[in-house]
Formats: sequence, C-alpha cells, structure tokens
Amino acid sequence: MLRGILLNVVLAAVKFAGGILGHTYALIADGVESLLDVFSSLLVWTGFRVAARPPDEDHPYGHGKAEPLAALAVALFIFAAAGWIGWHAVHEIITPHQGPHWATLLVLAFVMATKFSFSRRLSSAGEEHGSTALGVEAFHHYSDALTSAAAFIGITIALIGGKGYEAADDWAALLACVVIAVNGVTMFNRAIGDVMDTAVEPEIEREVRQLAVSVAGVVAIDKCRVRKSGLSHLVDIHVRVDGDLSVRAGHDIAHAVKDTLMASVPHGITDVAVHIEPADRG
Repeated sequence: MLRGILLNVVLAAVKFAGGILGHTYALIADGVESLLDVFSSLLVWTGFRVAARPPDEDHPYGHGKAEPLAALAVALFIFAAAGWIGWHAVHEIITPHQGPHWATLLVLAFVMATKFSFSRRLSSAGEEHGSTALGVEAFHHYSDALTSAAAFIGITIALIGGKGYEAADDWAALLACVVIAVNGVTMFNRAIGDVMDTAVEPEIEREVRQLAVSVAGVVAIDKCRVRKSGLSHLVDIHVRVDGDLSVRAGHDIAHAVKDTLMASVPHGITDVAVHIEPADRG
C-alpha cells in the first residue's frame, strides 16, 4: 500500500512536468488524479489498520466496517476525479490552445504500463483477501490508466491531424471520464453492499451449511446468515440436535460447530453465533 502511495507521488510529478512542458492539459489533469490517488490510498491504508483492530467494549463485533467505509470514500474520490477532469476537459475544448508535444506520448506510455500493472496486482490481492477496499483501489488505478490511455489516443490524433485538432486529447479525456463514472457506480454499489450487510454469495452460505451439518450430533440446519465484516465473515446459524440431549451435550455440539466454521480459513470466519433447537421427532 505504501509503495502505491509513493508510486502515485512520483507519477503525479512526472505528469505535471510532462503536461506543462508538453502543452497538454489532459496530462496535467491526469496528474491531479494521481494526487487524488495518494489520498485514496491513505484512506484504504487507514481503513485496513482500523479494521484489523480486535473487538473492544465499544465495538463487540470488531472494526471490520472500516474497510468498506474506506472503499466507499475511494468510490466518491473516483466520482470527484471524473467530474473534475470532465469539467476542465470541456473548458479546454471550448478554449483555443497550443497543440501537444510528441514527447508527451512517451510519458503516457510509461504511466499506462505502470498503472495497469499495479492495478492488476491490487486486484489479485483484493480477490485473494476478499477485500472490497483493495478492489476499489485497484479500479482507481485502472481508471487512472484509462484516462492516460485516452489522452494517449487523443494526443496521437492531435499530432497526426495538426492544426484544428488541438483539442483531440481533451475529447478523449472527456470520453474516459464517462467510462470511469459508469464503472465507479459499480464500485460504489459494491462498497454500499458491504456496509449494508448484503447477503454473501450463495456458495459461501452453502459451504457453511455443509460444514455445520457435518459436525457430530447435528441433525439439520435451519437458519443460516453470513455477513461480511471487513476481510472476515460473521455467521449466525440455527442447528437442530436430538431434543433429548442434555444442555451440556447441546452446548458441546454448539462449540464444535463454532470451532469447525472458524477453522474454515478460505472465508476468514472470525465469529459464529450458534443457536440450538430440538429436532422434530419422526
């Protein structure tokens, strides 16, 4: 994460220098987005640190919600960046200005390669750890690469077209903003889903049920609710056992169910509430 912050600082400086010296506002706007990336990365990093804190008296279920809240903030940054760049792209389109320099293409090629590579690494890490914030941050880097790609295409058109095509890179940046905004909606909805405890994928609930019913003494499973909390999951499950068992025996089965589910490392289950119910007599 800290490497990503350092990367954005370096890229912002490169973009600003290239944009000013190469007479292309699209590259300057791209540099502003890299600065926004710095703030978004800091948000994600802070969200992870808070989410990793253990439960306490004020937060008995832990601090996992800090992770999707950080993702939500990053999604809002994406909207802000798209709106800001779009507004200035329109301004540049209607304002006569000097055409871009060919050397800016070299800067953009470097930026695109770096951003696409870093986005893929973050995306893989997000999928591996089930992190919404990392997934949104990966898209933020991807959106930066998209605006750079759009600027690259626009500058190429401006250079080939010559006089009268000076605003081609600004039109390209405007198109990229639309793509970023549309994809930003998806990222925003995903973060909101985590904050609002949207149901997890059916496969996860099905696996939880299978693990629970495999515990000795469990006759059947009634309710099973699984919700995501940061990088982990919380489970609330109702299991049926022989109604003639003693309270202590039922208690031991409940503990066995909890231990079995919390040992299921792939889904990172950190807490399980088990409710015991008597099985119906045949």
